Amino acid sequence: MILTDAIQRLRTRRLTVVAGVLLFAAFTALAARVTIPLPFTPVPITLQVVAVLLAGLVLGSRTGAISQALYLAAIAGGLPLDAYGRGPAALLGPTGGYLIGFVGAAFVVGWLVERRPAGWKHRFLAAMAGVGVIYTCGLAWLAPAVGGVWPAVQLGVMPFLPVDLAKAILAAIVAESGRRLVHA
Repeated sequence: MILTDAIQRLRTRRLTVVAGVLLFAAFTALAARVTIPLPFTPVPITLQVVAVLLAGLVLGSRTGAISQALYLAAIAGGLPLDAYGRGPAALLGPTGGYLIGFVGAAFVVGWLVERRPAGWKHRFLAAMAGVGVIYTCGLAWLAPAVGGVWPAVQLGVMPFLPVDLAKAILAAIVAESGRRLVHA
């Protein structure tokens, strides 16, 4: 009986992981559709960052990163799941680095909360570290397209800092409920 219970728990855990990966990949795709285009930058405001941060906060480092890798694989495979519905072209365009940064961001956020999961403040700081990963990857990709690092910072970071701060706060607050559901 003990062995059968252990096997059943393992199956349930695997299903939970697969469901989490699929759910957060889909959530990121849906969040991409909530956009506010800005006339002065090729980078739109979206809710994707919330989805990415929550993937790491709720699923943890590996599973969160896998969910974002699945999202990017779907785009690379031709699905128009990015903010502007461009499919693979989004990964190659000037904002592609931000998308690619989603995998690293989810991993870093998850890794940080796995080391010290308790507390809203720690979840918020982990989320801000994830935002930093997204910015770093995005800037590396955007800078050549806009003529250097400083123009990239002006177009791809400065306008988004207040909004991304709010997204990190939101993700840190919502994450506790999500973690309880996934890790129950």
